[in-house]
Amino acid sequence: MNNLIVNLSYFIAAVLFIYGLKQMASPNNARSGIQWAGAGMVLATVITFINPAIHGNYILMILGIGIGGGIAWYTGKRVAMTDMPQMIALYNGMGGGAAAAIAAVELLKRHELPFSVQLLAVLGALIGSVAFSGSLIAFAKLQGIKAFSGVIRFKNQQMVNAALFGLTVLLGLVIAFSGTEYSLFTLFIFFLLALIFGVMMTLPIGGADMPVVISLYNALTGLAVGFEGYVLGNPAMMIAGIVVGSAGTLLTQLMAKAMNRPISNVLFSQFGGSTGEAQAVTGSMKAIETPDAAIMMAFAEKVIIIPGYGMAVAQAQHKIQELTKLLTERGVKVKFAIHPVAGRMPGHMNVLLAEAGVPYDLIYDLDEINEEFATADVALVIGANDVVNPVARTDPNSPIYGMPILNADYAKNVIVIKRGQGAGFSGVENHLFFADNCRMLYGDGQKVASDLINAVKEF
Repeated sequence: MNNLIVNLSYFIAAVLFIYGLKQMASPNNARSGIQWAGAGMVLATVITFINPAIHGNYILMILGIGIGGGIAWYTGKRVAMTDMPQMIALYNGMGGGAAAAIAAVELLKRHELPFSVQLLAVLGALIGSVAFSGSLIAFAKLQGIKAFSGVIRFKNQQMVNAALFGLTVLLGLVIAFSGTEYSLFTLFIFFLLALIFGVMMTLPIGGADMPVVISLYNALTGLAVGFEGYVLGNPAMMIAGIVVGSAGTLLTQLMAKAMNRPISNVLFSQFGGSTGEAQAVTGSMKAIETPDAAIMMAFAEKVIIIPGYGMAVAQAQHKIQELTKLLTERGVKVKFAIHPVAGRMPGHMNVLLAEAGVPYDLIYDLDEINEEFATADVALVIGANDVVNPVARTDPNSPIYGMPILNADYAKNVIVIKRGQGAGFSGVENHLFFADNCRMLYGDGQKVASDLINAVKEF
């Protein structure tokens, strides 16, 4: 009877996971989707306590849940929206690490397992270990830890990584085909090499590629969890892992497509990879004062706002929403244009704008809004850089050539809110800032937005 209740509960939990993920596809339902998926996780956790396969150690289970839940609650309350990508990378790594730990426990028992089960345990261990250590390096890069920031390369790096991966796979096959005869030393070296490979694979990847990398490791974590669910005979883990793995894979492909780069290029080449001489910048950046920028927007018919990571850093989303409300009340048609890789993780800008209360029907993806820039009186760029750089269309020698961008330069006027004159996250000079129709509004994003609000109110 217990088995029936447990399996039925796991099935219900799996259904809740899938339903929750489906709800998260829309910003309108995202919050309820998280709640449904959370309810499924609570059910799966609680029902495990009556699982006949669990023998004792209930105190340790409760202690682990208490410590993990407490840390998650505390950090979730305190983390700033600007640090959310780092937190996602860290939590994703914990999922991969948990899957690898499950595999380690099963393999350390060295009990007789069917070959297919043992092979999946090894695969889950490899993938989970890579996702764990790779996600930690992604976290360190996003956090700006000096030792890991930027692109870290050395001579013959890809050959070293290939040899490391080959040796790790070879040891994994030895363990998978050895039944119970493999040594603990072999198992230890296998896990160690898998962890090192995750580090080595992530070190040479630049910050501009982090959204794709985070999505990829999310997919790997889901795959590892699904494999280990099969090893344990746990249907909830299998279904949850498959759902996360497939969703993460699809998201990774979409993110890579948004950058017009194959995933292999993200993993094994530097950003862009062009070796030619890029187009020289012509002209100069032209500044504009706040009252003039306010007049330009207050008397416009259509304004398109393009947010980027700089808006998140400045915590300016609430002021931008207030400015949007003021302009709308004056009869200005305001829309938001979101590039798929704006920010440091998929959907980062959407979350920030939703937090600020920007109506969902004002937010448009690149494909939905790009044709409207030609009819916009003002394109207001706040904190975005590479995603509006026109050299992605015009310069074959540019590292970002071919990446789909938001056509801000097609607008009649462009106003860029920026702290200084530096290049974007990819290190590429933005030719938009030197265009004849572009004006630079220098200063902290939140303060500038506040000043714009006060200026608009005076009209």
